[in-house]
Order: sequence, then C-alpha cells, then structure tokens
Amino acid sequence: MSLDYPGLLDDLHQESQDLIACLRELAADQWADATPAPGWTIHDQVSHLAFFDQTTLLALTDPEKFRTQAERLMADGMDLPDRIAAEYRNMPPAELLRWFVDERFTLITTLTADDPRRRTPWFGPDMSVASSATARLMETWAHGHHIYDAVSVAHPPSPGLRSIAHLGVATFGFAHALNGLPVPDEPVHVALHSPQGDTWTWGPTGTANHITGAAEDFVLTVTQRRHWTETALVVEGQVARDWLDIAQAFAGAPSRRGISR
Repeated sequence: MSLDYPGLLDDLHQESQDLIACLRELAADQWADATPAPGWTIHDQVSHLAFFDQTTLLALTDPEKFRTQAERLMADGMDLPDRIAAEYRNMPPAELLRWFVDERFTLITTLTADDPRRRTPWFGPDMSVASSATARLMETWAHGHHIYDAVSVAHPPSPGLRSIAHLGVATFGFAHALNGLPVPDEPVHVALHSPQGDTWTWGPTGTANHITGAAEDFVLTVTQRRHWTETALVVEGQVARDWLDIAQAFAGAPSRRGISR
C-alpha cells in the first residue's frame, strides 16, 4: 500500500470531526456512561485520546523531553491507560472536550507541516511521522467506536478503514513478539471488502492461511473491539486463526479480546 500522506491526514481530520460532533451532542451526565471497555466511561475514552494527542505532539516537537516523560510513565508500570483515566476523571466534561479539540487540531496542523518519513520516538520503537498519524487515526476510530456503542449511535462510515486495516496487517510480527511467540514463516492472505465495494488485499494468494470479509470486521478485530469469532470474517488456516486471537494494532502491554458470553 503506497503512502498517500495528505489523504491519511484528511481521513484523520474526518474521523476527528465525526467524533467531536457526537461528543458535542452529549449531556453532561452522559460523559459518565459506561463504555464496552470494562471500568471505562465516555469521559475516560476522551481523556485517553487527548492525553496521547498531547504526548504525540511532544514526541514530534521535543523528542528528548518526550523520552524523559515516557521513561517516567513506563517506570510506574504497564497500567498506564488506567492511570491516565483516573488522573483526569474529575475534569469537567466541557473542559475535557476543549482539551481534546485543541490538542487534536494542533496535532493535525503539526503533522501537516512535517515530513511523513521522519523518525520520531514513541513508547517502544521509533516510528515514522506517517505511522504516528496512522496510530492516531486508529486510536480515534477504536476509542470512538466504544463511545458510539455507549450512546447507541452508528459509527459513521470511516474513510480511514484501509489505513487502519493496513496497520493491523503490518503489526502481524509485532503482535506475536509482544506475546512472546515466534513469528510464523507461513504468510497470510488478507482480502477485505470496503464499504464502497472495493477489495483491498495483502499477502500472496494461494496460501493455506487466509482471511476474507468486511474491512470493518477486520479493524474491529485488530483494535480488539470484537473477537474475530464475533464477526463475519472467514478465517482459514491455523496461523491465521492464531494471529487473530492475539492481533493488536496498538502499542502497550499485550492484551487479548475475550469472547462475549
């Protein structure tokens, strides 16, 4: 998949605008509503996005200061997301929304002016500026999906699904290594159908391991919003099945999506 950096930023902008429009419609008491993430409210989902937008900006503009902050945060344990949620839980919803909006559009402006291939630090390996933008798109889609679920609103069709799916495929080796597993040698063919009827493919054809289905189902799986068996994905081959059990397109501690009972 070739890089269309302006298109990627357009997708991030649209996903952001859709989520902000939803948040502006919420009553103050709705920010305390539970989301599908255990123990997390709508407020927690938004503070997570705002905090990591702010942190991404720091990584882009002051790498050394970011590294110092990241080391301090990680030294306190791998429960960083829960600690962030707890730290900002008493922030009034209107103030939190302003923080998120300000950080998000400052970040998009900064990303627009940057070189997409420049390397920037993050929690773990350094990444390109373009990968950083893709990560923010993925996080916005994933945390936004929990918010839409919480308020029983359909997630608006996302133009960024292909970029998030690409990230999911690209983290095949990462997900295995994160879980202390060897990276399989056998390739997996992935064929996904876009909401517009296009087909996006990764990996060689004619393999024993392949995944087909809707792009949204695959993205729900790699962001751990659904277990793959709760979607309509068609998965063939042990390597493909084992991968989707641990698929993780985001940084942090290894985690797995359980099957809803």
